[in-house]
Amino acid sequence: QVQLAESGGGLVQPGGSLRLSCATSELIFGIYVMAWYRQAPGKQRELVAAITSGGSTNYADSVKGRFTISRDNAKDTVYLQMNSLKPEDTAVYYCNAEHRQLQRTYWGQGTQVTVSS
Repeated sequence: QVQLAESGGGLVQPGGSLRLSCATSELIFGIYVMAWYRQAPGKQRELVAAITSGGSTNYADSVKGRFTISRDNAKDTVYLQMNSLKPEDTAVYYCNAEHRQLQRTYWGQGTQVTVSS
């Protein structure tokens, strides 16, 4: 059974940093597009960043220059380095694995990130 397990969330002050990790299991990790989404209270889930199997990345405009997505195909893990955090980054962050041709999408359980003084 495919599993995605996020970790690294928590409470941080504005301007601080966090690094999220998403470890996967039972997934042919290298062929999937990996992404981070977030959902704030009362808002729709939105794409934060994505990385292809080849390492190409894209980011939401709101996080460009502050967040960096990366993947380690040897460890079947994707990361999200978040710097210069703002209160508006507060949300539950979800890891996602998608393969469109195979029509497969998987989600993690989410990890809470709270940015507050």
